Amino acid sequence: MTHRAPLLLAILFAFLAVLGPGAARAEPEDIGAAARSVVRVVLVSEQGGEPGLVGHGSGFAVGPDLILTNAHVVLPARDLEDIRIGVVPPQGESGWFARIVALSPKNDLALLKLTEPGSLPPNTIFTGPVADGAEVFAVGYPGNVDLAQGLNVGDIVTPTSPVKTRGNVSGGRSSKQFETILHNAAIGGGNSGGPLLDSCGRVIGVNTFGTLSDGSDSEFYFAVSAREIMRFLRAADVRPSSNGIPCRSMEDLERAETERIAGIQADSEQQARSAEEKRREAEEAAEREALMAIIAERETGMVLAGIALLLSLVSAGAVLFFNDGDRPRQARIAAVLSGLLLVGAIAAWLLRPSFSDVDARAGEFASGEESAANPKPAGGDLNGNLICTLDMGRSRVTVSDPSDFALEWSDDGCADGNRQFALGAEGWWLLTTSPRDGAVTLARFDPPSGEYRSERYFPDMDSLTRIGAKQKALATPACGAGEDAAVKFAEEQRALLSLLPSSPNERLLYQCREAGK
Repeated sequence: MTHRAPLLLAILFAFLAVLGPGAARAEPEDIGAAARSVVRVVLVSEQGGEPGLVGHGSGFAVGPDLILTNAHVVLPARDLEDIRIGVVPPQGESGWFARIVALSPKNDLALLKLTEPGSLPPNTIFTGPVADGAEVFAVGYPGNVDLAQGLNVGDIVTPTSPVKTRGNVSGGRSSKQFETILHNAAIGGGNSGGPLLDSCGRVIGVNTFGTLSDGSDSEFYFAVSAREIMRFLRAADVRPSSNGIPCRSMEDLERAETERIAGIQADSEQQARSAEEKRREAEEAAEREALMAIIAERETGMVLAGIALLLSLVSAGAVLFFNDGDRPRQARIAAVLSGLLLVGAIAAWLLRPSFSDVDARAGEFASGEESAANPKPAGGDLNGNLICTLDMGRSRVTVSDPSDFALEWSDDGCADGNRQFALGAEGWWLLTTSPRDGAVTLARFDPPSGEYRSERYFPDMDSLTRIGAKQKALATPACGAGEDAAVKFAEEQRALLSLLPSSPNERLLYQCREAGK
């Protein structure tokens, strides 16, 4: 294999660009979504009054109207006044002109800003560590593919889908001039300035140059690292979308959710078995307690009956005594007392609890203990000012901000005072589109549990436009319109669900709680 110094290789690839051209398993939808932000950067000469193509490279959006590319792709436009920079998106009908707003030849980065109205969904930069051997994707516009397709100048300045290639990171090697990532996802002249993506479609580098091969050796390529990108953008006062959350596939998430539900069911079954065992133990304890109580009450009744009978006999003797002493009044009193005591003795004997009362008495004891052990729960559905926190274990985050967010929720399904949720059999839900982010979001909220689920889709421009147009045609009810309006809104919105891709790019699960708690 023939190697050149990185700086010479950068110059060589600049020349080619101007003249022509471990991780979780990747989700094709993520790479496709990221490719929506990858553009062809063209250099157009206006010499002689006739526009002509000087050369082209690649770039990607870091803001709706900001494009990041290699410095060597656009240097001719800085040095020659008659060369303009064009940005050709992958979708749509035409491109836009742009100007250089920041340039750093030392690490081969340049920032462009559109000079006419235009917007692209920005890419997200991954700021976490890149593992050795991780799967990566290079996206851009290699000139050799254009040549093989027989594209002419008109085709090159017409929106065209970028080329995607897959490879792996070879860690531990970097160029000396600036920090780079070594990988083997094939690129060619024209790929310069295009992104190197991780398995979730986030930018981990800017493809810049490669090794040279005589045809028998494997080829390797270098991308400017995310650390260099972030330093460059901060210096240009740009705060791009970024996160360092490890990538996980939707398949992994579904598997984890299935295991979680299975675990909950197993715990529930175990709790049910434990509850049944405790119930049986409580019943046995209650029966023992009831039996002992009945025995004690029977013994007490027998003692009381015996005492009353004894006193009745004493009173009867007193009657005889008073009669012999010619004391009739005292004799009558003693006779009445003797009768009452005899009746009391009989009553005490007859009113003793029966052993057949054990079951009924045991049930009373058991219900009393259960009421003390299981007081009625307090509270109900969440509403008012809430704070929602992302549950990382149940979420798949690719490009979104994982921060907490505030939610103002009312019982009639109004969120934040201006978004009326639909009400269906599945609860409260709302579908929204965001052309700026190129996203469609399906949000669901369950007030009893406080779970807020946000599933985000990143469809192509045509699908996004179609969904947005159909959504605008719907009569969205205002907050407070009532439950009937919310139910009707759900029926109308349901038709939009069929337009969504089969699987979301992101699934964000939040747990909401009252603010301040």
